[in-house]
Amino acid sequence: MPSADQPPVPPRRASTRTHHGDTFTDPYAWMRDKADPEFLAYLNAENAYTEAVTAPLADLRQEIYDDISARTKQTDLSVPEFVRHPGLGEYWYYARSTEGLDYPSYHRCPAQGRDSLPDPSKGTPEGEQLLLDAQALATGKEFFALGCFDVSPNGRLAAYSVDTSGDERYRLTFLDLLTGQAMADEVPEVASGGCWAGDDAFCYLTVDDAWRPDRLWRHRLGDIGEDELLYTEADERFWLGVDSSRDNRWVQLGAASKSSTETWLLDAIDPAATLRSVAPRRDDIEYDVEVAGDRLFIVHNDGAPDFTLAEAPLTSTDPSEWTPIWPGEPGVRLLGVVSYDRVLVQSLRRDGLQVVTLRHRDAAGDVGPEVGIAFDEPIYTVDVDGGDEADTDRIRLHYQSMVTPDEVIDYHLVDGARTVLRRRPVLEHPVNGPYRPTDYRQQRVWAVVADGTRIPISLVYRADTPLDGSAGCLLYGYGAYEISVSPSFSIARLSLLDRGYIYAVAHVRGGGELGRAWYTEGRLEAKENTFTDFISCARHLVSAGYTSTDRLAAEGGSAGGLLIGAAINLAPDAFAAVHAAVPFVDALTTILDPELPLTVMEWEEWGDPLHDPDAYARMRRYSPYENLKEAQYPAILVTTSLNDTRVEVTEPAKWVAALRHDSGSLRPILLKTEMVAGHGGSSGRYQAWRDAAFELAWLIAETPPHPKG
Repeated sequence: MPSADQPPVPPRRASTRTHHGDTFTDPYAWMRDKADPEFLAYLNAENAYTEAVTAPLADLRQEIYDDISARTKQTDLSVPEFVRHPGLGEYWYYARSTEGLDYPSYHRCPAQGRDSLPDPSKGTPEGEQLLLDAQALATGKEFFALGCFDVSPNGRLAAYSVDTSGDERYRLTFLDLLTGQAMADEVPEVASGGCWAGDDAFCYLTVDDAWRPDRLWRHRLGDIGEDELLYTEADERFWLGVDSSRDNRWVQLGAASKSSTETWLLDAIDPAATLRSVAPRRDDIEYDVEVAGDRLFIVHNDGAPDFTLAEAPLTSTDPSEWTPIWPGEPGVRLLGVVSYDRVLVQSLRRDGLQVVTLRHRDAAGDVGPEVGIAFDEPIYTVDVDGGDEADTDRIRLHYQSMVTPDEVIDYHLVDGARTVLRRRPVLEHPVNGPYRPTDYRQQRVWAVVADGTRIPISLVYRADTPLDGSAGCLLYGYGAYEISVSPSFSIARLSLLDRGYIYAVAHVRGGGELGRAWYTEGRLEAKENTFTDFISCARHLVSAGYTSTDRLAAEGGSAGGLLIGAAINLAPDAFAAVHAAVPFVDALTTILDPELPLTVMEWEEWGDPLHDPDAYARMRRYSPYENLKEAQYPAILVTTSLNDTRVEVTEPAKWVAALRHDSGSLRPILLKTEMVAGHGGSSGRYQAWRDAAFELAWLIAETPPHPKG
């Protein structure tokens, strides 16, 4: 059993790798086999060491866990969604969380129109029906996740899928909602998601050996024969996704690589129908299809890097049939549209914020000019909930900021009136009292990097936190796949802010905050911009007086873990502590192996180092595991999961071992592995709170906040 001052020392067994004239010797390549008893023993020894080292933080961890628990309304109801089932009637659908239980239950009750919204303060809605009890399904399981829960268009059946190991392979099951009984139909080893094709068939995906969703199947309920294979995606760069149109008439199959897409439609009613491509795939052309009754709305980037809007006949099979509606605007990224009978709702990223605008439709269904929906806060996020009803006089918005808890808003189309249906409750803290947004401040500042680019940073802190360099600060970053880190609210984060910290998000290049160019300037040949941007943001927070280097921590997960690893190699003195979650830190080794999950698909994001010497040299230059140096690194906490299929546990385990051996750093380096979990970590909410408390307590201990008073 390791002691608090002696981490485990894994054996070093030299294994060489040669590509493009470069040879790298990897002493920990033997860790690739995660079923190896020696490797599992090493992970358990690391867990024991981490537990021993962090034992003095038990009281602080409990305090933070109690903070989260006290502020969270643990028995609660989601905002019900209105659904009209032909032949069955109108219903409200909602989920209920219950104090003491990790997982919710799913329910419905009869509705009398859209204005009959159930009031959770008045107890159980009349006629409530339990549809699915996730807690009961999770009983006795160390891990549990739903891949889908989807009610049939006629409201009589439901499909759900479950993963109990974290490897993202699910078992698909069907329910008869009128009797409450499970049906005999079951399909093992499916991917997440799926949709109904009419009322008696369900479409689902399966994955190949690289965990890539590559085949679309149709299961007809009650049919004991082999399911019908509708499509196989042979190109290993592309993965599939499936959904239904709002009117449930069409199954929509999408194939996407990192730079190209293709969409097919399948008539869900006609059993003899076949898939029809809306437009053949073309290199570097992406398009997304919204079915709107008699036409298609298409968001695409053909001639418009930040995407443009077109419409086409429902029967369209060629881009020549696309009629432009909006030409696009440089720097304003059109993310997608949702169509209703009276309005077309656009989601855009404008000035670094995710916003919603409207285009009202006339009696013929044609769209008008763009109309904005304004909010008062300087930074926020708003999105539209698609819903199921095209014929509606209101749309439902989801709104939040770094100080405003999540709100669900009914926006009335006739007069623009807004009704807040629910704001996430934040209960009174036994010491700090009630939550008041006015006690906190949020703002956006900008760091200027060497090439003159201005990098936005979103900040939130208590109003009484001194901005004189004495505050602790946690800087978060991601910076890949055009994924934007939008301003959001977090109850767990309050435990950090109330202890004198500033929380910051670096919106580095590689994300999508400022349009498609922001993404392309942080990928492939420009990938290193992501890392230098993050370091510049850290330096700016110190030079501007928000914090000091000895109080500055950093955090990132998955591709954000690569960001953390590369940043501390370039500037080990920039941070006092870092948390890397499921970090992609042995990137070059992984991307060189096309047999590993997801690798071939990733070549369009990082480059193809197996066949391209320039891509190899570039990744060899920044891959964290291969660029360690002798230096005093910050304190490092690495968290990972044994069953992660996106970033194999091998990567963080090798990185920790090499950091200890190669760097000579005197700061603690810890590895914590969830032995039954996947890429997202623990599945139960109470364990997730304990994990958050563990991570925050460690960060606070390594970057102690200023003394108050």
